[in-house]
Amino acid sequence: MEPKANWKMNKSDRYKKGWEKLKEVDGEAGERVIESLKDIAPDFADLLIEFPFGDIYSRPGLDLKSREIAVVAALTALGNATPQLKVHIHGAFNVGCTKQEVVEVIMQMAVYAGFPAALNGLFAAKEVFEEREENES
Repeated sequence: MEPKANWKMNKSDRYKKGWEKLKEVDGEAGERVIESLKDIAPDFADLLIEFPFGDIYSRPGLDLKSREIAVVAALTALGNATPQLKVHIHGAFNVGCTKQEVVEVIMQMAVYAGFPAALNGLFAAKEVFEEREENES
């Protein structure tokens, strides 16, 4: 019985750490994703906060900019995760990536994931760039 109690306490710590990291990286876009899951799969929302952000993003081995470059590359290569790619392109900007870095990493994926995946990634990036420019105006 004791291990379950410890897990609950750890879950709470992971959640808090993950929530702070999510806000730091993905900002409002990440918060909207979590909020959109509350009425359909609140446990899944908790998992999204705890594991990727509480456990993985919080590790010391890579800085957040490097992590977001990797995520943009991976989501581009998947080719079927445009909404998540857009959230993470916003995240890349939030942690210091430039427009040129985002474009270059997506173009790089043409070599490994094919031109269609890279094109879709570039079109997603274009939408994010336009949205950010509108919000800055």
